[in-house]
Amino acid sequence: MTDPIRWAGSDLETGPLFAERALPLLVSPGSGDPRLAAYLSRLWALAESRLYRHGGLLFRGFQVDSVEEFRAFAEGFGHPLLGYDFGSTPRTQVGEGIYTSTEYPPHQAIPLHNEQAYTREWPMKIWFHCAVAARRGGATPIADSRAIYSRIDPGLRERFAAKGVMYVRNYGNGLDVPWTQVFNTQDRAQVEAYCRTHGIACEWKDDGGLRTRQVCQGVARHPVTGDRVWFNQAHLFHVSNLEPEVRETLLEVLDEADLPRNAYYGDGTPLEAAALAEIRGVLDLETLSFPWREGDVLMLDNMLAAHARAPFEGPRRVVVAMAEPWGLRPET
Repeated sequence: MTDPIRWAGSDLETGPLFAERALPLLVSPGSGDPRLAAYLSRLWALAESRLYRHGGLLFRGFQVDSVEEFRAFAEGFGHPLLGYDFGSTPRTQVGEGIYTSTEYPPHQAIPLHNEQAYTREWPMKIWFHCAVAARRGGATPIADSRAIYSRIDPGLRERFAAKGVMYVRNYGNGLDVPWTQVFNTQDRAQVEAYCRTHGIACEWKDDGGLRTRQVCQGVARHPVTGDRVWFNQAHLFHVSNLEPEVRETLLEVLDEADLPRNAYYGDGTPLEAAALAEIRGVLDLETLSFPWREGDVLMLDNMLAAHARAPFEGPRRVVVAMAEPWGLRPET
């Protein structure tokens, strides 16, 4: 590795994980005590100085003794850890502010996305800790959101910036996460209050289910760096993200309005197949993937870097922490 940084008689070694790519910066311990706890203040200072430049840092070779030690590291950046409010995927809380990564079946891939970019509020920082690496697969691919924005056709970028994205969700009924889990309550009044506060249109359906609609940003500007980034989950929420046979089966038994989730332009008009194909193509071109090593901690600026999940075999345990809530109006 290159560019050693020495701190008070010890050192941290840093360098690129991928040649000619800034994301992520690889950080490893020097010759001293490898325990993460022994380096906390130095790692915090390093992250504060390098995160915006690189978009993400991979702390590798440190000894992480417990989930609590991981939690203490994430909390050290000065913001309380966040709960998983208005979530879109199943997770389990394993400690205060610590959650499992998305609990989809191992054979399923999760496309690149910025955490909670389907809302108007999101965490600015997100951490992943690999406690158990899968026997095969199970990477958390990442991508530079600035590079994604730059590569997408300017006309498409401006269309997303001007219109935003409308997310339509129908909860429960065995097809998606139940609304009681998404809103962490069984009280309809609390759900309605949350929706009013967050600019979400909600309606209770005759079968007892809940439908919500929210118009959110298509692109956004980073509040510190000023960079424009691609920041939405249209490609993930749109019905075309489903496997063809699953999509066909759902549309045989459900009206489009009752699909578990779907996405439109912010004015309600359909997203073009060509636009979604271009977006997915750009995401594929910008994807960076590396195998987890047990003990790894990956820290991302959630606006500057997107993340995903590859299919895997065997046990896998990756836990997640989020902090520093932020929100922006749609770009105009």
